[in-house]
Amino acid sequence: MTTSSPLRSPPVIGRSLDLNDLLARKSHFLFGPRQTGKSFLIRQTLPNARIYDLLDTPTFLALSQRPQRIAEELEPIPNATPPVVVIDEIQRLPILLNEVHRLIEQRGVRFLLTGSSARKLRRGGVNLLGGRARTRHLHPLTSHELGDRFDLARAVRSGLLPSIYFSDDPRADLEAYAGTYLQEEIMAEGATRNIPAFGRFLRIAAFCNATMVNFTNVANDSQVPRTTVYEYFGILKDTLILHELPAWRRSVKRKPIVSSKYYFFDPGVVASLQGRQVAPGTPEFGEMFETWLHHELISHRDYRSGESLAYWRSTSGFEVDFVLGDHTGIEAKAKEMVGPQDLRSLAALAEEKPLKRHICVSLEPRRRTVHGIEIWPHRDFVAALWSGEFGG
Repeated sequence: MTTSSPLRSPPVIGRSLDLNDLLARKSHFLFGPRQTGKSFLIRQTLPNARIYDLLDTPTFLALSQRPQRIAEELEPIPNATPPVVVIDEIQRLPILLNEVHRLIEQRGVRFLLTGSSARKLRRGGVNLLGGRARTRHLHPLTSHELGDRFDLARAVRSGLLPSIYFSDDPRADLEAYAGTYLQEEIMAEGATRNIPAFGRFLRIAAFCNATMVNFTNVANDSQVPRTTVYEYFGILKDTLILHELPAWRRSVKRKPIVSSKYYFFDPGVVASLQGRQVAPGTPEFGEMFETWLHHELISHRDYRSGESLAYWRSTSGFEVDFVLGDHTGIEAKAKEMVGPQDLRSLAALAEEKPLKRHICVSLEPRRRTVHGIEIWPHRDFVAALWSGEFGG
């Protein structure tokens, strides 16, 4: 694999979410981790929207003192199409949702409510608009969005946050994001006051990426109670840094394990938290290759298919990384030559007979089939995924 040199200025990348299409039907919450490109996407696709940025101190203070300012600034025009209003970082001022609710009902205003966390919005007493707004998620860049600019080695090493993928110093930017930045995000949430303890936990949690978590061991290593570890994992999920992958339980011949696995949202961020350099041919590369494939699958789920995603592991030790819907088992192998040993778990899952296809996504250059198991080059697989071959 070859890696092209980083670009110094990020190009404009078309995203898979069409905000105009979403807002033509209904108001929406749009959640995603910081720096996934929410604000840039809004500027590119909603140039005529009225935007209230709650990270802007004067805007925040004005609306916190008088939420009805939004209605006062939106003069109703007879027979005109209701305006589109964007409230950026809505979790900073949940009280605004009462005013949003009223304007949707009385004036038909369409809102896009963005945020990097739904934690504060789920707390008791907050008006979540009673189904008047749908929820979508924005993820880091996908191979489909990058097209010819996609480079697996760069994606696995530096991740797919737009500003970092195209950075001329991705390592420094990742250290800033994965270190101080994430801890400040947690502080801004007010989710925990013990930042040193959370910092220890965050590094240890990074080494739990793509695994079933032993919460007792994490608690011991983090020097915090087990109940606190559960709370901290909840914070990571609420701030969209961590995804929980449930177990697939439909196997019959082999008893399945029911515990979830956890993946960080971006391979570059988790590798930086681990303090590891990722190079092809190393175990770290294999883990981040799997993390990247998980990212592609959940992005496709959230943007296109809506299908379930799970993993399968038997109590006897067989494990398949992903089960898509109830039709396709998928194993990630960062190898240029996949051998019979690499296909044992897919073969065991195939014996259960509930799935139609069993696929190993690899670094091999061409597709082939071994005893009914399909071995795909990674580029071919993600191209087929986004073209709809596996649903959506």
